[in-house]
Amino acid sequence: MDACIAVMETMFRDLAEGRILQPLRSLMWLPDHSGLLGMMPGYAEDPNIIGIKLITIFHANGPSGIPSHQGVVILFEATHGRPLLLLDAAELTAIRTAAASAVATKLLARKEATTLAIIGTGEQAIQHIESISLVRPIKSIFCWGRNSAHAKALHDRLGARYPIHLTNTAQAAVESADIICTVTAAAQPIVEGRWLKPGTHLNVVGSCTPNNREVDTATILASSLFTDRYESLFKEAGDFLIPKMEGRITDSAVKAEIGEVLTGTKPGREGPGDITLFKSLGIAAEDLYAAWHIYKNLNDKGYTVPIATE
Repeated sequence: MDACIAVMETMFRDLAEGRILQPLRSLMWLPDHSGLLGMMPGYAEDPNIIGIKLITIFHANGPSGIPSHQGVVILFEATHGRPLLLLDAAELTAIRTAAASAVATKLLARKEATTLAIIGTGEQAIQHIESISLVRPIKSIFCWGRNSAHAKALHDRLGARYPIHLTNTAQAAVESADIICTVTAAAQPIVEGRWLKPGTHLNVVGSCTPNNREVDTATILASSLFTDRYESLFKEAGDFLIPKMEGRITDSAVKAEIGEVLTGTKPGREGPGDITLFKSLGIAAEDLYAAWHIYKNLNDKGYTVPIATE
């Protein structure tokens, strides 16, 4: 995780400085909307790679014990188009998503933030507990999820390593938190703006389609908004698009991409009482930079990495 946080910082800088080609993802839904196939391509000038993540999302998989998100990442070099690496997307996505949230938290959360709220109890909850604890001195973690058995399993798994406390409601988890991470499959808001205290930072991660959202309109109106990629936010983020359709907010309300804050071209948090919100959509460049890091490590350790030959 700590290595991936550094990789995500490099990626966000390169994105802000125009060294990445990052088309909007393409989604193909099944006719009954029970699942979708996501196609996420990208190109990076340096290290001269192109690639794609192909991912399926089936949120009803939970009872069967199968992950909701499954797929592969394929990496190519961009001089001759030779394939370099094919790897399972699940672990890569889990780590890079939480690492991106950690970058945003480093930039936007108050330095003295010590209390973390995690809304959700799945894989991303686990990864975000780790990632946020690496960038802020977290002393208390309050977790809530709609499935109490899953919440207990999370506590049993991580309680010996982290100061985790389970709450009975989402409000109880977030109302005293300095940092809030929403990592759910919710279609309707589960965090309300009236619960937030001044100075809070939110990483809103779980929703990535125009009709779904995890936070209500009051949360968006109360927050200084940041994102990973403008185009993704303006096309995919129900957390932003629903308040916009209500006529409550416009595109100009978005303060910056995270890469612009990293490079200093736009400001981040401007006051201790600001509520900051990072809307994470997840972009292909995150996957490609993480895959490239793995590829380099394999070569550095002397492994033979198969590539296509002419």
